[in-house]
Amino acid sequence: MRTNLLLIAACSGMLWMADEAKAQETAVIVDETVITEQTVECKTNYSARARDNWFIQIGAGIQSPFVENYLKDGDKHHHITATYNVGFGKWFSPYFGWRLGFNYGAIHWDNGVYSKAKTANANLDIMWDMFNSLGGVKFDRVFSIVPFIGVGGSYTWDYKAPASNIMNRHDKVKSNQWTLPVSAGIQLRFRLSQYVDFFAEGRAQFHGDNFDNYAYGNPIDMNISAIGGFTFHIGGNGFKAYNPCEYLSYINQLNSQVNDLRGALATSTAALAAAEAQLPCPEVVESETVVVQAPMLSAVRFKINSAVVSDEEMVNVYNVAEWMKANPDVQVVVKGYADEDTGTAEYNKELSQRRAQTVADILVNSYGINPERLSVVGEGSDTQIYEQNNWNRIVIFAQPE
Repeated sequence: MRTNLLLIAACSGMLWMADEAKAQETAVIVDETVITEQTVECKTNYSARARDNWFIQIGAGIQSPFVENYLKDGDKHHHITATYNVGFGKWFSPYFGWRLGFNYGAIHWDNGVYSKAKTANANLDIMWDMFNSLGGVKFDRVFSIVPFIGVGGSYTWDYKAPASNIMNRHDKVKSNQWTLPVSAGIQLRFRLSQYVDFFAEGRAQFHGDNFDNYAYGNPIDMNISAIGGFTFHIGGNGFKAYNPCEYLSYINQLNSQVNDLRGALATSTAALAAAEAQLPCPEVVESETVVVQAPMLSAVRFKINSAVVSDEEMVNVYNVAEWMKANPDVQVVVKGYADEDTGTAEYNKELSQRRAQTVADILVNSYGINPERLSVVGEGSDTQIYEQNNWNRIVIFAQPE
């Protein structure tokens, strides 16, 4: 009978380990791919929130048109007038940005006689921070050169130009003109603070021949302007830098840990397969008429220094109750144990008795097992049925000797 008892306990322990391994297996998906160390391009990338790096600019300056004239050697008197500027835009990287600017002013020129008009235009520019591109990104750089190109629309009106020769559909000289200029220029930017820059820029706008309401000679009219003013950065001017090489060693370290965990999981999976290969446990024959199936005699495990059956272990008590109902003539001994580290031998004896009695009470009170079929024994810690100490916090079931 001692052999039977040890066989039952061994099967119970094996089932315990198999259950725990299965619980882990259902929670983890094993990927056989081994993660290797990563190599990436060591390039700094920049990012910013959508609301960052917006700016507003306000300025004023001068302009002068270069248009047709009647003078033999060209227009020697380019009249300079004032122009006013306002605009807004956004830097979408440390290298490039866009700007929508508006200009207004009068233009004066000589077309055989003194002529003048008023003009307003809007330009959409693409701006290039040349120093950031060629000299490395520095958000606190004091001086920068920013070339730009753009397209736009100009409206010119209130012509006082006697030589005008562009007629409307009523054969009258037109009083206003629309043109779609392209432009190019360069801006000198001086950083005053994180939020304010001073700028000075020159722009050349290339209009159609009707810009001055006179078509003659060259098909392109130009308007040259020079503007100075201030740029106000909304929320500051800057980007967050990210270089993957700065994190590569940490990423490779994590990959190594993942590979180690996968190796440990593969070892556990192999151990589980070896345990399952031994199931079902061999039958233990008590007599010629009664056969006890070891898998039905589950073990009930306890926490250290506790005689309370946990919710997880209640299923094992239920299995024993169902088995006893299916075998109504079988007597069962409920044996409690304790590990050696819990307390003194006397205390462990009393703890193991309480554990066995708790399980017996559940069988009787919860599942209707006749108490006369049960014997309760507290083995204490003197008898250790498992080599691993903490596995002996257990109640097992055996046949009477």
